[in-house]
Amino acid sequence: MLIDTHCHLDDSSLRPRLEKVIAAARDAGVDRFIVPGVAPEGWDGIAALAVDRPTIFPAFGIHPMASDRADDRALARLATLARGAVAIGEIGLDYLVPSPSRAVQQVAFREQLRIAVSAGIPALIHCRKAFQDILRILREEGVGRIGGIMHAFSGSVETARECIGLGLLISVSGTVTYHNAVRPVAVAREIPMGSLVLETDAPDMTPEPLRGTPNEPAFMIETARRLAELKGVPLEEVARETTKNAHHLLRLRSGHERG
Repeated sequence: MLIDTHCHLDDSSLRPRLEKVIAAARDAGVDRFIVPGVAPEGWDGIAALAVDRPTIFPAFGIHPMASDRADDRALARLATLARGAVAIGEIGLDYLVPSPSRAVQQVAFREQLRIAVSAGIPALIHCRKAFQDILRILREEGVGRIGGIMHAFSGSVETARECIGLGLLISVSGTVTYHNAVRPVAVAREIPMGSLVLETDAPDMTPEPLRGTPNEPAFMIETARRLAELKGVPLEEVARETTKNAHHLLRLRSGHERG
């Protein structure tokens, strides 16, 4: 069975039909789900999703595009929520957007990394056009003590290797299935299976065969199949190895316990 290491099941396109989404995912071989936060106002909803659903694991964080909301009150609440989370995320830097400023994003990123380090849990890291600063901050804040996942990785093979050197896993998303994909395909081919995990980023990044519809965890099987094809290995090996990698980093147990 596969683990979707990054899916926004609290999104308005998925939440109203959540039970059907989970059932479809299970039928497709996806049976555990990491749901990351993007802003403080969404944290309660994510926590509620995980209640009585032992296959949903919450993460909490402030997305770089919402980093101007990372005030003292939000950060204090995040530190409290971290005790019941499997990760802090999604956090990071996004230099494709003009606002919040890069300076504001960097402060929020650092503060949240420090919470992750203090709590002893990994980080789910968003990065667009900011790899130089991301790598520098990750080194300075000691991400190697906790590890993490480079969510929907869009960098080069060389950058992926730098991330792995810092103790991070590389997440393969639906972009690897796109007809015009170059970097995601190169990364999938060149990076060892022991450093890869899978995700959907549902409802975004729908795999090629299903583009035009909101993404959901069931569709991750298309990404897994493409990874197996690029690696020249059976689908079962992709499932076994990526699941093992996610379990090792996130230490998933039933009932949202970490151990």
